[in-house]
This record gives sequence, C-alpha cells and structure tokens, in this order.
Amino acid sequence: MSKTQGQALWCHRLSDDLSGVGLASVEVGEPGPGEVRLRVRAGALNFPDLLMTRGLYQYKPALPFVMGVEGCGMVEAIGEGVNRFMLGDRVAFSCRHGAFASALVLPAESLSLVPPGLDDAQAAAYSVTALTAWVSLIRRGKLLAGEIALIHGANGGVGIAAVQLAKHIGATVIATASSEAKLALARQAGAEHCLVLEPGWHEKVKHITGGRGVDLCMDPVGGDVFDGSIRCMAWGGRVLVVGFASGRFPRLSVNHALIKGLSILGVRAGESGRRDPAAGREDRAKIRQLLAQGVMLPPIGARFPLSAGVRALQTMAERQVVGKLCLEMP
Repeated sequence: MSKTQGQALWCHRLSDDLSGVGLASVEVGEPGPGEVRLRVRAGALNFPDLLMTRGLYQYKPALPFVMGVEGCGMVEAIGEGVNRFMLGDRVAFSCRHGAFASALVLPAESLSLVPPGLDDAQAAAYSVTALTAWVSLIRRGKLLAGEIALIHGANGGVGIAAVQLAKHIGATVIATASSEAKLALARQAGAEHCLVLEPGWHEKVKHITGGRGVDLCMDPVGGDVFDGSIRCMAWGGRVLVVGFASGRFPRLSVNHALIKGLSILGVRAGESGRRDPAAGREDRAKIRQLLAQGVMLPPIGARFPLSAGVRALQTMAERQVVGKLCLEMP
C-alpha cells in the first residue's frame, strides 16, 4: 500500500500555554472503501482547537493527535465504492481532528463540493461556523421572521454566520462583542443594533426592545454574558448554549426559567449530524445553497502558513483578530 508523506500540526501533550503543540511529519495511507484521500489546501481555526490542547473540550482525542476540525482540499485518491467525487475535485470537510495536515483520509460522506466563488480559506472556514449557526437558529432555536435575536460573540466566525442567517430569515438582530472595533463585521452583516459588553448592556437590550426582551439568544460566551442574557429574555424565549469562551460555566437559577417560561437549549452541531445523518446531510445541502447566494460567507481575519500554526493559535487565544483565522498548507 502506497503512502504519502507530509507535515502536520500535532498536539503531543496537553498544556495551558501551547507548549505541547508543534509541527512534525505525518504519513497518510491509501483510502479504504468509502474513503477519499485529500491533499489539504487550507484549514480553519476554531475555539475547540484551543480547548483540545488543554484537555477542556468534550471530545478528547488520544495523544498525540493532529489538530484541526475543518478544512478544504483536493481529492487525491478515491477508495472503492466512492462515486460522488472525481480526482481533482475541490471539497470542504469537517472532522473530529486531523485537518491541520498536508494530507488526510476521510469518509466520502463527510465531504462537500466547494460552492462556487469561495477561495481556499473561505472554503476551509465555513463548515463549522455555518453549521453551528444553522443548527442553533434553525434546528434548535426555530427562529422566525419578525422575532428579535440576540447574538453574542458577533466578532467571530460563528457569531457573524448567525447574524447573516438571522437577517436572511427576517429577524431583527442585536449583536454584541467585547469592543466597538470588533462590531464592524456585525454591522456589515446587517445587525440593526450593536452593543459592547460593558456594565449595563442587558439594560440597553431591554430598552431597545421596549422592555419586552429578546425572543432568542445565541450564547457562545457563557459566564457573565449568560447571566445578563437571562435578564433580558422575553416571555417564552429560547437561550442557545453554544460554548463557554469566557472560561466560566454559568449556573441558572431555575426560578428565572419558570417565571419567564424560558427554554435553555444546548447546541452541538457536529453531534447533531452524527446522531441523525439524514438531517445532517439536509443541513449541509441547505447551507451550500445559502453560500451560493452569498449568505454566511465566512470573513477571513488572518491567514498563516502551517509552519506558524502555534502563532495562529496564540493569536486566537488572545482574541486579536476579528473573523476566522486560517492555516494555508505548503
């Protein structure tokens, strides 16, 4: 069996300072039945990448592991029984880990042809963010036209995708971020109201809504942001728990849920498709249609070579870039 050699960004040991992460060689074999080998062109960073290096994510791959959960590549070899792709096809993919490598083998069913008009970085960066936004707002939140959506973290890939999708649906969007500068992309995406997460922000939300509150809140931040969100929800509102970028798991006093008739909904977009593959395929197909229409196109905030992978992760950890960060393969 022939193998291809390349480079990959490995996590060799868990640490709080990325000292266990580094570039090393990788060897990739031929694809088996139902599989495809890709020559990776670009990979996109996501917050779970950082959490996995610290052992803080719900999925904990065995050490050592190649990092990265989404990317874009060219079909290099095709396994038996695969007829959906041809050699040279440009595809986007998501995986549990392994995207930050010059090559990898994946099940063909996990790949999608890249929609027209996307460069390699954009093609690498939409799978996780767009799917998370879709599962959050459509599958779990059931957002409707005319409702008011509060989108936190609206400076990152998931937040911007959620703003774009909410506007496409016909909702009114209140977007938040930690600074005024980080709200520029949310404004470009169509958010009617943009708020800095400073003391009293939730009172401003109540003022904007005439005291009524918001129908849906998408929260990838957690901590104090979640606490404030509960205080500005409308009767029957839905709070989508997407992540804990703040580092603190909030605690809910259930009397608030009772008094306001709230629904607290957990969102795990990747797991949703694994549990219900047919629904997952339907979600990805609808996302490709939206991308072709220019909806949920990922904003690329910075591009790094694979050799600068640790620096890219440090940049993400320090929240220095607005939009998605991408690694470009040699």
